[in-house]
Amino acid sequence: MTDLLSTNLPTPARSSSADELDHLLKLDRHHYWHAFTQMSEYEPLLVDTAQGVWLEDHRGHQLIDGVSSMWCNVHGHQHPQIDAAIKEQLGRVAHVTSLGLSNSTVLALTGKLVEQTPESLDCVFYSSDGSSAVEVALKMAFQYFRQKQSPEPDRTMYLALGGAYHGDTLGSVSVGGVARFHAMFDPLLFDVVRGPCPDTYRHPDSVSDDQLLDFYLAEYRKLFEQFGDRLAAVVMEPIVQGASGMIVHPEGFLSGIADLARQYGVLLILDEIAVGLGRTGKMWACEWEDVQPDFLCTGKGLSGGYLPVAATLTTREVWNAFLGDYAESKSFFHGHTYGGNPLGCAAALATLNVFEAEQTLQNVKEQADYLAELLAPLSSKSGVGSVRQKGLIAAVELVANKSTKEPFPWAEKRGYRACEAAKSKGVLLRPLGNSIVIVPPLCVTSDHVQQIVAAVEHGVHVATTV
Repeated sequence: MTDLLSTNLPTPARSSSADELDHLLKLDRHHYWHAFTQMSEYEPLLVDTAQGVWLEDHRGHQLIDGVSSMWCNVHGHQHPQIDAAIKEQLGRVAHVTSLGLSNSTVLALTGKLVEQTPESLDCVFYSSDGSSAVEVALKMAFQYFRQKQSPEPDRTMYLALGGAYHGDTLGSVSVGGVARFHAMFDPLLFDVVRGPCPDTYRHPDSVSDDQLLDFYLAEYRKLFEQFGDRLAAVVMEPIVQGASGMIVHPEGFLSGIADLARQYGVLLILDEIAVGLGRTGKMWACEWEDVQPDFLCTGKGLSGGYLPVAATLTTREVWNAFLGDYAESKSFFHGHTYGGNPLGCAAALATLNVFEAEQTLQNVKEQADYLAELLAPLSSKSGVGSVRQKGLIAAVELVANKSTKEPFPWAEKRGYRACEAAKSKGVLLRPLGNSIVIVPPLCVTSDHVQQIVAAVEHGVHVATTV
């Protein structure tokens, strides 16, 4: 093991000698365990430098970062304002614990988040990743009902959406619903009330498109009627379900669920980790339907894709339920070592400032319109079942049969084959099953969008040609 250790920052892979590169590739294949990756089939792709929307791999090839480094890069790589903020903070202090201490950079970010999120949200709890941010909201909701002025200790259940994904910790997995990811861990999870996935593509044949909203809300109303007095919270991604395959909900579904939650006294947890921070064309996806949640979870792009920073925002009412004398033990006994890390918060503060300075949301609107225009012809292609989009989030779903919507077998790796082919056109993409996902940084230009769509078209052709 000691032969693998080095105290020196390595030479970037592209500039390494043949022996050095071989050593790095062996480390990558046999020692670095990659997330959501079958390591027996993994082929190394090293990225040591990046600028704007561009990545450079170990062979010197340039690739557009078409998935924003897993949906988190917002303003591009090496953004000068974010780089400068991190460097300035590093000259002050790198880390301050949130257990009984604070820091001016963390407080500045806190004020900015309270100012820029829905009016209902007043208080911020920091963690290091989206899964943890959701876990925080679940635990806070549970504890709230036991400690509020008129306790309701029977509210111990959660309502979640079919096909949901909220992360990989046990609590977030419990409210998730992607069986392929999580079925093995079922014995470790708590039960939840599960409604149907509000899918506008795959839905009962007996329900027409213009009936979808009423159909799905009626199904959820039944669940609220049956379990409403035992539900602590309903948790959902607003507008778009990310890891389900970028499923776009019927317009009005979010506000309908929010109305049902209020009617039955159930807290509303919105997971904005993938869809927030401008991805859908609004700063927060819930703004599309003017919904005021009880909790908003954010992460991924909060630091611009630089550092692991996440936050759970909640209301003054929830905060107040945790106040009391020391002896009452009403505190929220939960914390993360790097929650509120000043380096990450400096990056996050700079990221939010860049939205204003560069009019990022205007660019999202313009590029999203152009992306929709270029993607539209794909709908008629053989092997393409659905092209769906909200803002700069899009997916092209491949199917074996267009009329029946029969999917390609998982083992055929059609989505993976399409994304591998896209690399030859200079675009890095990553599939969700049979869906090719497009989530570029929000700073893309029309030229970048053209190249991305051309790569997707090529990938579709390669993947659907038997």
